[in-house]
Amino acid sequence: MHTENLMEKIVSLCKRRGFVFQGSEIYGGLAGTYDYGPLGSLLKNNIRDSWLRKFVHTRMDMYLVDAAILMNQRVWQATGHVDEFIDPLVECSNCQKRCRVDAIVDEKDIMGLVARHGGSATAEDLASAQKFVGPLMKYILEQEHVTCPDCKKVAWGMPRVFNMMLETRVGAAADSTSVSYLRPETAQGIFVNYKNVVDTQSPKLPFGIAQVGKAFRNEITPRDFIFRVRELEQMEIEYFFNPDDTEKPWQELFDYWKEEQLEWFTAIGIDAERLHDYEHPAEARAHYSLKTVDWEFEYPFGTKEMSGLAYRTNFDLSRHSEFSGQKLDYFDEDTKTRFAPHVIEPSVGLERLFLAVLASAYSEEILENGETRVYLKLAPKIAPYKVCVSPLLRNKPDLVEKAKVVFQALRDEFTYVVWDDSGNIGKRYRRQDEIGTPMCIVVDFDSLDNDDVTIRDRDTAEQVRVPMSELSEHIRTRLA
Repeated sequence: MHTENLMEKIVSLCKRRGFVFQGSEIYGGLAGTYDYGPLGSLLKNNIRDSWLRKFVHTRMDMYLVDAAILMNQRVWQATGHVDEFIDPLVECSNCQKRCRVDAIVDEKDIMGLVARHGGSATAEDLASAQKFVGPLMKYILEQEHVTCPDCKKVAWGMPRVFNMMLETRVGAAADSTSVSYLRPETAQGIFVNYKNVVDTQSPKLPFGIAQVGKAFRNEITPRDFIFRVRELEQMEIEYFFNPDDTEKPWQELFDYWKEEQLEWFTAIGIDAERLHDYEHPAEARAHYSLKTVDWEFEYPFGTKEMSGLAYRTNFDLSRHSEFSGQKLDYFDEDTKTRFAPHVIEPSVGLERLFLAVLASAYSEEILENGETRVYLKLAPKIAPYKVCVSPLLRNKPDLVEKAKVVFQALRDEFTYVVWDDSGNIGKRYRRQDEIGTPMCIVVDFDSLDNDDVTIRDRDTAEQVRVPMSELSEHIRTRLA
């Protein structure tokens, strides 16, 4: 399928079928915010539930927490977010368009550009350029003729830093002690609750603490639909282990989690051929990381980060121990030793995953009559509706009554069974195809005599007759 207008098609489908709406739309919207409609909410819930089943509920070494969004400001001072959670910002002097520098300069090429244009630059200049800020970075933009995406001019101001945390106030007093932030990541809610989990659950290393929750980032230029937004949802794990454990060295644990991520991505329908792993070079990693691998996906607008995997060492626990005065170590009963465990962090943004799922599932087929059939080839386990039940004709009471009996029986047994009797049967099929419903069940006149139904397959459009006595087992097999 040609991808040049695929993004437009996905956005249109999301609006038309009730997956995603612009946030505050009736007031003109708010950039970087989106609301999820009836179908989008179900799809998000199904993806989230699948992640919880895979990484939490079916494991014996995982503990789930749900930390508060607002945290003591010292949490973010300890982790360096107050000083270091920054984006490089540059403004076009001609049209005043503000951009992230790393959005107009390929992050993977920056070291080559710095080496080419650095010349006799000082170490401080080179460090600033690597962060996309400062005079050397401005010089690189000009020498490389990087144009403004709006006015197409090369008229950049001085690239500078911009803190992405959203600051707020808590309590009645508007002083320095009332400052808080909408958390920019969910990981710190895990780290500050590490001691609580260890004290109450007595876990044995290695073990993980997982969390699903909202995070907020004051993005300079939200873009690409739901890919880069100001309010997002993260699904993260901090997997704690003994760095001196020779039986389970960190390299093996890292590779294990990488394979677990890949297995789950493909299980929920991510196109494996469009998924690539990219290991960050040492100079591009976060200061606390000894190894970072991104899972990148070929979105319609380019290959971008979808998920991450990082070896964060014991940086976070050590910093929180230092700033809070609390001992955040682990006592090993077997070796009688006490140490700060290290962590490996598998994380994924739900919105980016949601978009990758839609991009992987979007399909078109040219029919014999020349029309285009659009369908979402969603994995049945995450499809918003699993089964649609319809009477062949809505004005035939016998068919409607029989179809409602089928609908009620299936709704009691399966989650997300939908009733649809709007329009003719062809329009119903087209509608259910577009929202990704795997099976459509139709009660027709033969059903009244033979106690069976027609089941139409979303992907092949093939139809089979199934006796009512075998209907539940047939559906269960298809959804497995």
